[in-house]
Parts: sequence; C-alpha cells; structure tokens
Amino acid sequence: MRVVDLIEKKRDGVKLSSGEINYLIENYVSGNIPDYQMSALLMAIFFKGLDKDETNALVKEMLNSGDTVDLSKIDGIKLDKHSTGGVGDKTSLVIGPIIASCGLKLAKMSGRGLGHTGGTIDKLESIAGFNVSLSEDDFFKQVNDIGIAIVGQSKNLVPADKLLYALRDVTGTVPSIPLIAGSIMSKKLASGADKIVLDVKVGSGAFMKSVDEATELAQTMVDIGSSFGKEVVALITNMDEPLGSAIGNALEVEEALETLLGKGPDDFTKLCFRISEELLTLAGVVNPKDKIKEVIENKSAYNKFLEMIEAQGGNINLILNDELPKPNGIKEYKAKSSGYIIKIDAEEVGKAAMLLGAGRANKDDSIDMSVGLKMKCKVGDFVNLGDEIVEIHYNNSYDEVIKNLDEIITISSEKPQKLPIIHKKIEKSSN
Repeated sequence: MRVVDLIEKKRDGVKLSSGEINYLIENYVSGNIPDYQMSALLMAIFFKGLDKDETNALVKEMLNSGDTVDLSKIDGIKLDKHSTGGVGDKTSLVIGPIIASCGLKLAKMSGRGLGHTGGTIDKLESIAGFNVSLSEDDFFKQVNDIGIAIVGQSKNLVPADKLLYALRDVTGTVPSIPLIAGSIMSKKLASGADKIVLDVKVGSGAFMKSVDEATELAQTMVDIGSSFGKEVVALITNMDEPLGSAIGNALEVEEALETLLGKGPDDFTKLCFRISEELLTLAGVVNPKDKIKEVIENKSAYNKFLEMIEAQGGNINLILNDELPKPNGIKEYKAKSSGYIIKIDAEEVGKAAMLLGAGRANKDDSIDMSVGLKMKCKVGDFVNLGDEIVEIHYNNSYDEVIKNLDEIITISSEKPQKLPIIHKKIEKSSN
C-alpha cells in the first residue's frame, strides 16, 4: 500500500476503506508518513469530504491512537457536555454544578483556550490553588463522592488528533466538517461518558458561520456518537455576539457564580438551563425544569460549585470574599451616538480581550487572569450618546482595544431583529 495512491484516490473522490484509513492514521502517528503527504491527504479530504463510513473509520482510528478513559469505576450514568467554542462561553462552570446537585455525575475533561475562544481550565485556574491535574483514582473518587470533577485532558488522549489538528491549522484545512467532527468526537468518546450534549456554536464568533453548516456538523457528530453506542443530542446556539457579559477568566468565574445564584445574564442563563435540561432528560430525570429551578433557588448548585473548588484544592475564601484576581484599572467605553446596537462581533470581542492579555495566540503563551471585558449592552438594546457599553478591565495599555471597539460595535437608528440564543435541536438521524 502506497500513501500516494491513497492521496490520489481521495483526490479523485473515491471512498477510502477502513483498512486504508487505519494504515494512514497508524503510520502517521508512528512517524512513518511525513507531514507533506498527510497535508496533501487533508487537502483532498477538505475538497472531496468523507462519507459516514469513512468518518466513523477515522474516528475509530483516532480514538485508538492513545489512551481512553474507562469510567466504569464511577457509579451510575456518566454525563458530559461539549461546546465547539466561543466568546464568553463559561457554561461548564454552571452546568456541571447543576447536574451534580441533581444527584447525577459529570466527569469532565476540558481544554485550554487558544485564539479568541476561552478555555474552561484557564478560567478555573483563576482560583488560586485549583488543581486541574488529578490522578485517575482521585478523579474517579471525587466524581463518586460529590458528583463532579473538571480536569485537563490527558496528554496521551487521542494523540492522532493533536498531530492532525496542528497540521490542519497551518494548511488551511481546519474548516472541514468531517475533520472537525472527527476531532471533537474522538476526544469525547475517549473521555468515556455515557450520554453527551453538544453545544454547536454558529455566528461570527464560531467556526460555523451559518445555521446550515452548524446543522450539518451537529448531525454528523450526533450520528458518530450513535454509531459508537453513545446517546448524543446537539443544540445549535448563537455566537454572533458574546455569550453573557463577561469575557476574561476571573470575570467569567464571577459571572458563573452569579448565574448559580439566579442573577446571571438572561442569554447565558437560558442556555445553561437548557443544556442542563437536555442532560437531565438523557439521564431519565422527570420534570428537569423544576429540578433545575429548585437547585438554583435553594443554592445547592452554587454550593456544589464551591464543593468542587475545595475538593480540587482551590481557595473558596477568594470567592466568598470577592478576592479573585482584579485588574489595575477599569476603563469605560461609551456610545459614540444614540441608537440601537445592531452588531457586536463576537470573534473581534474575543480578539480584543486577547490584546488585554486574557487569551493566548500560541499554546505556550501565559495569560492574565484579571483582565477582560464586560459587555454592558446586548444586540437590540437602545443606548444614548455617552452611555457605557463596555467595561475594559486592564493592567497595561487599552488604547488599541478602544480603537477596535469602535469597529466591533455598530449602532443604528433601526432596531435589529434579535436572534434566538438556541436555534434548534439535533437528534439521531433516522437513516
């Protein structure tokens, strides 16, 4: 079997067999296939695609390229959720405690932020002492004891994905639906959960720019999960503007805590509650909406968050005493005219937060936990000249951020149509 023959086969739109995909992934991970040949194959896949059988074969080989997590030592149904990434997306910090306070188990492995999207692990590390590197035994024990643990991904979890993603990132082949689906689902399947809810973002701050594209990606991932014996549903959700109001690590933790106390932004609260409802429904919980309302009102979800922080070494006094990292200064960005806000470009807001130090351009960059942005308005809100639109939490210069916000936020005399936070739900296809 020659690699060039398989590249030409896919280039010409011919289906690859599971044996051929096994050969390609196995030999690339072991170093027997050079980057230039795998780059050519990825470009062929980008243009010609993969069918359902090919995509499942790819996921299988990626899944088997490294470690998988056996959650059988955790009692009961193991739940998980995954977001395709966005700006201000701190949903795991709310959903996890809700699920655990309802008596269920959420054993979650999360990643760090890169580019304009934030990472759950970074946000949690804004709480001094929080340990994201539990041993496997400690991870299992904590989930059994309190219902939740959120840790960083194992270094040897799906190594094929790490290698392929690095190559896709520099060859212009990232926005391929079968490759995105394979990347996400291989990691989710390797993490061992029984039932999964996917939050597939669509809009300016997401990989998928149209609802049709997001729907195709979501359906592909749901069907992959079904093929591997997992129950998976997906929600297509809006990322044309930042989710909630806080963008930045400590700021997002504070907003998550406010939401667990029933005081969070409307869009963020609605999304967290809906994903939680879907997870509880998958687990067979009756009247999930009522259960969510109960654990918010009696503060058991809030207390579960504190319990998780303490269990993983975090200093909860920093939360209780409002002592999470604070910036040197806060600058108000004000409306330059009166009118309706018709656009807040989510991706550009994320990049503006990066300029302050809240994100990383490269995986080894350090980040500043205290800085970020607080959006004081949402699309559709009316503002008067001079009204505060954004709080800039900074430690160093904010001049470039001010210039960017002039381009990011658009005000008009005409009131825009407000997009829903949740566009649609995707379930297993019938075919």
